[in-house]
Amino acid sequence: MYAPFFGLKHEPFSIAPDPRYLFMSERHREALAHLLYGVNGGGGFVLLSGEIGAGKTTVCRCFLEQIPRRTNVAYIFNPKLTVPELLQSVCEEFGIPKPAPAHGGEPTVKDYLDPLNEFLLKTHAVGQNNVLIIDEAQMLSAEVLEQLRLLTNLETNERKLLQIILIGQPELRDLLARPELEQLAQRVIARYHLGALTEDETERYIRHRLSVAGMTVAMPFDAKSMQRIHELSRGVPRRINLLCDRALLGAYASGKGQVDRAIVDKAGAEVFDKEGAGLRAHLPANRRQFWNTAALVGAGAAVIALVVSFGWPRGESTAVTAAPSASAASAAARLATAGASAAASAAPADGAAQGFLTAAELPQRFKTLTRDERDAWRQLAPAWKVTLEDGEPCTVAQRSQLQCFRSANSTLALIRQLDRPGIVTLRDETDRPVYALLTGLGNDTATLRIGETAQTIKLVSLASLWRGDFATFWRVPAGMTGKVIDAGSGAPAAGVARQLAALNGLPVAASDSEWKSQVSAFQLAQGLKADGIAGPTTFMQLNRATGVDEPRLRGAAPTP
Repeated sequence: MYAPFFGLKHEPFSIAPDPRYLFMSERHREALAHLLYGVNGGGGFVLLSGEIGAGKTTVCRCFLEQIPRRTNVAYIFNPKLTVPELLQSVCEEFGIPKPAPAHGGEPTVKDYLDPLNEFLLKTHAVGQNNVLIIDEAQMLSAEVLEQLRLLTNLETNERKLLQIILIGQPELRDLLARPELEQLAQRVIARYHLGALTEDETERYIRHRLSVAGMTVAMPFDAKSMQRIHELSRGVPRRINLLCDRALLGAYASGKGQVDRAIVDKAGAEVFDKEGAGLRAHLPANRRQFWNTAALVGAGAAVIALVVSFGWPRGESTAVTAAPSASAASAAARLATAGASAAASAAPADGAAQGFLTAAELPQRFKTLTRDERDAWRQLAPAWKVTLEDGEPCTVAQRSQLQCFRSANSTLALIRQLDRPGIVTLRDETDRPVYALLTGLGNDTATLRIGETAQTIKLVSLASLWRGDFATFWRVPAGMTGKVIDAGSGAPAAGVARQLAALNGLPVAASDSEWKSQVSAFQLAQGLKADGIAGPTTFMQLNRATGVDEPRLRGAAPTP
């Protein structure tokens, strides 16, 4: 609806779960680490609590993707069950056939427990683990919780045979604090309360979703509106989505390219029910009328879009099949797209007026840029406090524990993520490559070092000259000789295990499967491909997270 108006490819703030928009704050990463620790912790209970919309389900999905191999999982999402119903659900989830009681009638608790215990013993004997996840666990009765505690009594000399993960709202913590549930509470081996996002995390969350949605123009939210969004949403991701979506709709309906605080207030008055009623009461009558009009415009646009796409309905029997969602490969579109290039064609005059280097002016500076990639590496080297002698730069850099990294299809999101200066390959009027150093990256501008001076250019202008080629250095851990490290890489793998353990507060991985699981969890939290193999981008993010001395990108000059 409003996406094209703001230069977006998709609407960024849907509350439907979409893995393309996964954002793992520090709190979400810690929550995931607790779940991963719990599943390797020898059984018992793991507790994850958080407000509605805080991201518990997101963390749980990440956990299920990273769960160790040879693990059987039972997932219960409707916990308002009696004890027999719960046991029946657990057996069904583990694929255990429904018992046929010899006495006839409905199965008893014992009829379910016997085959369940047999299943747990048999799977343990062949090296399999078993995990039971219960969502919305604050709805469990005390009787059911006591039965869950009894399920954890089955154990060997080394470990319990069933790991139970309870996920629920803050009331779950109060529930387990009751005196009658003290024995269960003593079996909780890990617990984490997923708090709200900070103001800074809220801003990064919004920027992340807009970037994934294909943002190539100026940020549609100003600083005051960002602050107000955090206040009204209380840092809860689902509330942020609802508020931002309605605010963009309001700006679109009024023809404004920027969302200000007043629009955010109007949006909050609409989307937060009783809270919103209080906000609406303080709005002038003309503002209330405006927001009603905005909602009607949005509804009308949605109807028109459906009619254009599918035609008028022909009766109740008419079925509409939704088109499949865009592939994950399109999640972070490159700057050099047709839309960005078209925008760049109008940028020179605007850029000149604002004092920025424009796409038309940049080719005039090419004579001060190097056409030799080796020179570009040598110009980049001082940022890493090294000097490259004559010879192949990437070979010489290895003496200082540096490796070269090259990507021919980089995205804005990737470069922001890696957060380090690098070499961008530009194309002149004859399509020949020239090399510039990217030293800063802002919301809608970049800083390039051209000759001995820093020049700021709008991203839409840069897009017409850059095709996604990006190169940089990364610092190699001691003992690493190849490009990647896996679980069997000896001392380098052990070093990675120690770093991850210190970073996440977990025990050092004691097996290859634990090592791969911890690496995969870190990769997922950093938005990387979770393959459990540590390569260049994994080490760049690990170096960044653990404070290894590497240069960082500076923020570019903001648009005046």
